[in-house]
Amino acid sequence: MNWEKLLSAKRWGSEDKTIEDQAEARSEFQRDYDRLIFSSPFRRLQNKTQVFPLPGSIFVHNRLTHSLEVASVGRSLGRIFYNRLRKNRPNLDDELPLISEIGNIVAAACLAHDLGNPAFGHSGEAAISYYFTNGAGLIYKEKVTDAQWKDLTNFEGNANAFRILTHPYAGKGYGSFALTYSTLASIAKYPCESLAGKDKTKIYRKKYGFFQSEQPGFIKIATELGLAKVEGEHLIYKRHPIVFLVEAADDICYNIIDLEDAHRLKILSYDEVKSLLLPLSNDPKIEERLDDIDDYDAKISLLRAKAINTLIGQCSELFYREQESILAGEFNHSLIDQINEPYRTVMKNIETISIKKIYNYSSVVQIEVAGYKVMGGLLEEFIPAYLNNDSHYSRKLVELIPKQFITKATDEYSKIQTVLDFVSGMTDLYAVELFRKIKGISFPSIS
Repeated sequence: MNWEKLLSAKRWGSEDKTIEDQAEARSEFQRDYDRLIFSSPFRRLQNKTQVFPLPGSIFVHNRLTHSLEVASVGRSLGRIFYNRLRKNRPNLDDELPLISEIGNIVAAACLAHDLGNPAFGHSGEAAISYYFTNGAGLIYKEKVTDAQWKDLTNFEGNANAFRILTHPYAGKGYGSFALTYSTLASIAKYPCESLAGKDKTKIYRKKYGFFQSEQPGFIKIATELGLAKVEGEHLIYKRHPIVFLVEAADDICYNIIDLEDAHRLKILSYDEVKSLLLPLSNDPKIEERLDDIDDYDAKISLLRAKAINTLIGQCSELFYREQESILAGEFNHSLIDQINEPYRTVMKNIETISIKKIYNYSSVVQIEVAGYKVMGGLLEEFIPAYLNNDSHYSRKLVELIPKQFITKATDEYSKIQTVLDFVSGMTDLYAVELFRKIKGISFPSIS
C-alpha cells in the first residue's frame, strides 16, 4: 500500500463530479467532517448510551460527546504524524498533495466510527444477533444464503456504520453522505466479510466490516485505494493505515474518559482515579498543580488532559516509527497495546479496573439487560410484520417504519435489513418509548 493511492478525494456516489476548489473555505475532507456533524444519524448519538445510563442528574458521556472527543484526539494524531513526516521530507507536499489533510481524514472517520452502533451499544448488537440465533428469527435461516445468515447472526456495528454511510436509502439520493473514499476506508477496522469468521490473532479479522449487501461497494473502494487483499476463499483486506489512528483515538478516549465519568458518579474515588492517571501525566510539577486546585472534578480534569496528551504523543510516535510495516499490512497490533513502558502497563491496569468496577457496575449491567429485552422485543414485532404484512396489526406496525427505510427488494435478506436499519438507528430513549407503546405498557399522548 502507498500513500499516493490511499489518499483520495473521490466521493462515494459522486465519482463523476468535479472536486471543488479546496482553497475557497474547506478541503474535501473537512467537507466530510461537516456533513457528518450536520447529519441525523450523528445527532441521534446524543441519546445513545456510551457506558452509563442516560439521562441523569450528573452529566456523563454519551455516544455523541464521545465521538466529538475522539475526533479531537484523532485530528491531533494525524497532524503530528504529518509534521513528523514533513521534517524529513522537504518536498512532501509536492510528492503527496493530500498528505497534509491526514488530520482531517482521521477526524472525520472518528466522528463516524460509532454511527452504526444500535441503542444500548454492545448489548443492542447482542440482542439483534440473539433474535436470529436463538429467538423467533431462527425461522428465517432457510430463506437467506449462508453468507447473509452470518451477517444476521453476528450483527456488527462497524459494518452497520459502513452501510449507513453508503446505502441509497429511499429519498436520500444515491451516495447520501457522499463521503470521500479515504474517509470511508478509515472507519473499517475489520475490512472483511462475516464469512471470514473471527480470528483474534489478526487485528483486521477480530470482527467484520461490511454486510453482504455492501460488499460490492467495499470492493470498489478497496480497489481504488489499493488496499492489500488477503488471498483465500473469503473476502479479506488489510487495514487502511489511517484506521490505526482512528482506533488509537477511540482507545485513548474511552479508557481515560470512563474513569472521569466513574469519578463523577462516585463509583471510583478521587484517590483511585488519581493513582491510575498520575503515571500518565508526564509532568514533574503535576502534584504542585493539583495542590493548587480545590475542586476534585477539576483535579481529575487536569489529570485526564495530561494523560490524553501523553498517550497522543506515544501513539503518534509509534505510528510514525512503524509506518513501513503498517503500509505493508504487517503491523498486527493496536497502537495503544504497543506504546512504551511504563505507560503500556498503566493502560492494562486501567482496563482491568474498568472491567471490574465500571463495566460491571450495577446500573451499567441493568441498562444492558433492559436494552437486551427492548431490542429483542422490537424485532419480534416488526420483522414478522414487515415480511408477512398479512394482518391489520401487521400493516399498522409497518406504517410506523419511516419511508426512507422501506425497500423495493423482495428477497428476505433485504426486507430483514429494512427493519434492522430502522431499529438499530433508534436512540435508547425512543426504543424504550416505542417498545412500551406497542406492547401496551403505556399509551401515546394526544397532542
